[in-house]
Amino acid sequence: MSPARRRAAGLVAVAVALAVACTFLGRWQWHRHVDRAAAVDLVETNWRAPAVPLEQLVDPGGAIDPDLQWRTVTVVGRYVGEGVLLRNRPVEARPAYHVLGLVEVASTGALLVVDRGWVPASTGAARAPAAPTGEVTLTVRLRPLEDAGTRSAPAGQVQTIAVAPVAAAAGVPAPAAGDAYGAFGTQAGPDPVTASTPDADALGQLPPPDVDLGSHLSYAFQWWVFALGALVSFSLLARRELVDERAEAEEGALPGPAGDEPVPAPEPRPVGARRAPRREGRAEEEEDRLVDAWLQGGDRR
Repeated sequence: MSPARRRAAGLVAVAVALAVACTFLGRWQWHRHVDRAAAVDLVETNWRAPAVPLEQLVDPGGAIDPDLQWRTVTVVGRYVGEGVLLRNRPVEARPAYHVLGLVEVASTGALLVVDRGWVPASTGAARAPAAPTGEVTLTVRLRPLEDAGTRSAPAGQVQTIAVAPVAAAAGVPAPAAGDAYGAFGTQAGPDPVTASTPDADALGQLPPPDVDLGSHLSYAFQWWVFALGALVSFSLLARRELVDERAEAEEGALPGPAGDEPVPAPEPRPVGARRAPRREGRAEEEEDRLVDAWLQGGDRR
């Protein structure tokens, strides 16, 4: 195989490798887009669904069905224990604490963690605002509990939304597995304390979930364009290698003039060398004979 053909084969191999890699990267971004679109569709569907009693969707002790995330439910019960601050949860890029409470559901007696809202993360927020007293009716959106983790927190604060650490921070005995819900609720609408007592510390309402689909779809098409571009560009380079090789071969096969071997170029004359005397031509010799004949004829006279 000639060098040009080897280079062309290498270019084609690089093109195929790049195209395959870009194709798989595009498929990966496409699947991420599909997963994100499904998650956004679930959020929007459950967000618009009418509220139903908590007991119709979730039983104490069991984990929440993933399809019930952000489903709106109503809860009747009373707050127990102290309020708890959830650390390191910024709200709209602002440092904040989430305010958590434990609600004892009236119909089951089980505990449900409720995220009531948020307060700015400042030195004045060392304690959570007081929760409503007596029986309350709340409208919350269901979310799965988080892992308890191992990170510690100051008194009255937690690092994650899990029943055991929230109960410990609230000063409530840890409930048994069947005495707590495997989900928590984010409060929908204003906090009842703020609505009934204007002088109370106002809690900020939690923002809705992010439903942006992101850039995965555009990334997928970009990777597929890169794959097509690699095939086209490297194939053109490989074709140029073969065309140049063919042109060189045809140029070397052309015959010299009249089928003879190419005439070598004259060797350069050394500097200072004298030019050979020019040989006289036939015209000069003929003139000399005429002159001699004329002279001889004159002598005879």
